[in-house]
Amino acid sequence: MFGGVIGVLLPLLGALLIPALIIFAGSPDPGKSIAAFFIGPWSNSWFLGNTLDTAALRLSASLGAAFAFRGGCFNLGGEGQIYLGGCAAAAVLLAASPDFPGYVLLALAGCAAFATGALMGGLSGLLRRGAGANELISSFLLSAALIPAGDFLVAGPLRNQQGNLLASAAFSYDRLLPKLLPPSVLSVSCLAALILVVLAHLFIHHTAAGYRFRISGSAPELALFGGVDPEKRFVPAMAVSGALAGLCGFFAVAGTYGMAYTGFSGGMGWTAIAAALIAGNEMLALVPAALFLAVLKAGSDAALLQAGFGFETAAFIQAAVLLLAALPLGKRILLRGKS
Repeated sequence: MFGGVIGVLLPLLGALLIPALIIFAGSPDPGKSIAAFFIGPWSNSWFLGNTLDTAALRLSASLGAAFAFRGGCFNLGGEGQIYLGGCAAAAVLLAASPDFPGYVLLALAGCAAFATGALMGGLSGLLRRGAGANELISSFLLSAALIPAGDFLVAGPLRNQQGNLLASAAFSYDRLLPKLLPPSVLSVSCLAALILVVLAHLFIHHTAAGYRFRISGSAPELALFGGVDPEKRFVPAMAVSGALAGLCGFFAVAGTYGMAYTGFSGGMGWTAIAAALIAGNEMLALVPAALFLAVLKAGSDAALLQAGFGFETAAFIQAAVLLLAALPLGKRILLRGKS
């Protein structure tokens, strides 16, 4: 149960040595940059809360990616599912009358995001099962095709006509997820993401349906021999994966940003795949993997702001650390979950 978590922590701790070497070579003030990189994300409640919120978004998105992996599928459309899910949630939050109960509206917005992502992911699963289309390609193409539709919604019907930004109006206080650590953006989405991870772990490892799902993804021939049709996993694996990505979009607009703006997904779909691979598709191991990626980003941002760290150097550090952290996983078969 905890072996996967330990297996993730060890290479990630080793990978943290890379920033020190790169900072010494590329920073005008190495001491200040290193201090900002390692201490910045924990230096005060604002930095800490924002770091944990970033981890929560990556955790919910990577849970979707890992769920598809465990079902033997590859969801490459997470970016669009997050974006369109967030746009759907924003449309619900903006459309209701001001006297509509906020908690009910948030629930409806979350359901809209969940359903939007599920529809996008499930369609790729249907194409895989019904037409033999590769879900990796279909999910990516569907996502790429619908992202401009999200841009249109944000820049058109949802746009705040009183402002100059390509963004919706800011949501009122009662239409935002409750904050946990003001003045940071950390919201209850952090707790929701943790609960979802625990539920996914219990389903995969402690239910008969989860066992059939896991075996169908990792050993389809064995599943077929045991009377389980592995092709039946395609639609639910992709639909649940997309739904979790869409829910991440809801967490982003209703929790982190308080509005929808053009391109708010900002690469979260791709980072989710990286986190799932680093975690070896183990649900509990997603927690340290997502936290590691969040700290990596927050540390780079802190060094950039406080020590004049270059944008290129910060991006290079993140790429180098991710590469080193992912190296032990190269021997894994990416399209199969662990049995």
